[in-house]
Amino acid sequence: MSTAEFKLLFSGPMGAGKTTAINAISDQKVVSTDVANTDLGEFNKATTTAALDYGYIDLGTGSGVRLYGTPGQERFRFMWPILANNAAGIIVLLNGDHPQLLEHLDLYVEAFWKGGDLPMLIGIGRLAPEMESEVLMQVMQRLEQKQYSAPVLAVDVRQKEDVLMMVDTLLCLVEANEMGAVPL
Repeated sequence: MSTAEFKLLFSGPMGAGKTTAINAISDQKVVSTDVANTDLGEFNKATTTAALDYGYIDLGTGSGVRLYGTPGQERFRFMWPILANNAAGIIVLLNGDHPQLLEHLDLYVEAFWKGGDLPMLIGIGRLAPEMESEVLMQVMQRLEQKQYSAPVLAVDVRQKEDVLMMVDTLLCLVEANEMGAVPL
């Protein structure tokens, strides 16, 4: 019976759905550091993550996935490298209808890229069906321009199946990275 623990990080701007995604798939009550949102100009929601979110997926046989969510506000950026320490991979969640989508993509990918050593996946939520293809193409083109390679998926972070699809895909990238496979 083999055991393995994986640490996965969810990052992205405020309102992208990190806390919601972790809540959708965690097998235990999520530890959350939500506080009253005092930055309503950035995103109009009641609370925001100040330090981290933490959840866990039990894979059976003593194996599991530890899920960490970063705060989305740049003023809490000092937490990002702390939470990224020893992460096996990262999911960058973005709000597909945000006017600064590509700027957010640049900020979060550049913050965690580390020369491509950390497997990364981009999840884009809040996409209107008629805009999905266009937005996904813009994000993929921006990644290519910056010479980053990461899968890009349209997701609804409220749907357990969508979030599990991101985690499964990222774990495949982690496994390929550990086996020395050529990155995407």
